[in-house]
This record gives sequence, C-alpha cells and structure tokens, in this order.
Amino acid sequence: MGLNKSQGNMFDFISHTWNTVKGTCSHDCEYCYMKGIARRFNKQQCPAYFDEKELINLGKDRFIFVGSGNDLFAKDIPAEWIIRTLDHCLKYDNKYLFQTKNPARFHDFKHKILAQNIVATTMETNRYYLKQMGKAPSPYFRHIGMQGLQNTMITIEPIMDFDIEEFINMIYSIKPKQVNIGADSGNNHLPEPTAEKVIELIAALETFTIVKQKSNLNRIFKV
Repeated sequence: MGLNKSQGNMFDFISHTWNTVKGTCSHDCEYCYMKGIARRFNKQQCPAYFDEKELINLGKDRFIFVGSGNDLFAKDIPAEWIIRTLDHCLKYDNKYLFQTKNPARFHDFKHKILAQNIVATTMETNRYYLKQMGKAPSPYFRHIGMQGLQNTMITIEPIMDFDIEEFINMIYSIKPKQVNIGADSGNNHLPEPTAEKVIELIAALETFTIVKQKSNLNRIFKV
C-alpha cells in the first residue's frame, strides 16, 4: 500500500510506483506478472476496485509510475477513478509515467496529463497473438491510440516475434522519445524472435529514438 520504491527490472528513471486501482486487470494477458504472483501465493484475485487508502501524500521531486500493478486506462475502469487519480497527481510537484494497453483513452484526459509527464503503451510486437494478449487491444489499435500524443514512450516487453518493417513503421509513427525492450521473465513460452531480428530492430530504432535494453533481454541473445 502507498508509494513503493522502484525495484528490480523497472525503468531506470522511475523512483516509485503507486496504484489507486487494485484487483484483476480485465486485459487478462497470459504473461501478466501480477497473475503470476497470485498463482505463486495461491491467492484469488478480486475484481478491480478503487482503493481510497492510496490517496496519500505523494511528496515531491519524484518520478512515479502510476498504475504499475493494473491498467488505469483499461476500458472497464470508471472515468471517475481515473479523474480522482489524475487530480491527486496534480496536487504534488512530481513527474509521472502513465502506461496502458488502451492508449486511445489518454485522449479523454489529456487536459489532466501535464507536458512533463510521460504517456506510454506496451507493444510486444506488431502482430496480434490472441492466446497471449487476452482481451487487450491489439498492437495495431494501441499504435493508433498513441497518435497525436506528446512525450510518448514505447515498451516492447515481453518482446514477441514480429514483422520488422511493419513494426518499425508503427513505432516511428508514434514518435517516441524512448523505447524499452525486454524479454519474458516468467517462463511463459511466448513466441519470441531470434537474436538476429532483435539486433536488427534495435539498430533501426536507434536511428530515430533512444533505445533502452533491459537486462532480461540477454537471455534471447544467449540462445
């Protein structure tokens, strides 16, 4: 509960994580790490809910990942929950990262997401792997949803096999300031690209944006 210091395989610029929405994410992605945690501890996830206890003092001069444990902008999340979360962020002198697999919804709240903050989406590939992606919008609709937004970032994690030209064009159209690339850390047996394809992708992306490689990507390079 409350602010948690960023640990493990997190973005290097994030200092804390914070979650006002708890419970099961409706996207139901096969590889979801929160589902993995629940399985390990034999816990039943409850439906999504807004946690009033999270409306705490967020301090200042922090970079907070809002909604790291759920998707604040998922289709089924009530607008009231999003507004209350964003309004609370505005009370404190921090920077915030908002990341979602439903970025079309960012446009409904642009007036509350200030320019110094980052808006991001996950694009594991350009393809739509139904079994692995559950009920989340397809990568195509995610890239459409990111159009016209400022200060954008893309996370390619866990990376899945892709069509390189189409994938690069989709990412380029978003004009991200940074792209993060990581591999599956949960042994989910995902359809992964070869090391050669990943290297080619990174080289292409570095011609127009900053690319951050997560340490778990080394597993693919060593295969």
